[in-house]
Amino acid sequence: MKVLALVLPLLVAASPALPQSRLDSLTSSCQTARRAVQDGGAVIIGTGRFVYDRFVRDQSYCPLSQITEPAWLPTANDPQCFVGYRCRDRGPRGGS
Repeated sequence: MKVLALVLPLLVAASPALPQSRLDSLTSSCQTARRAVQDGGAVIIGTGRFVYDRFVRDQSYCPLSQITEPAWLPTANDPQCFVGYRCRDRGPRGGS
């Protein structure tokens, strides 16, 4: 029993990571997509089978070298749903 208790955590840690499902904005409501960003802080949302992007709640989820810009997505009930922000590189002079 002691051996199992020691080996089991090692087996779990060594197992490959399972793919995470991605929220699909086209089948979700605007409120669901917006809430996912607010609750998660930073989430990947898809807008098609192979189209996706990272959306953040605020600047704290972006690297220091990036700024936020407002992000809108098409959802099942709103073609222009404000979900939060995207992180983007700063301009060449450090501005936006």
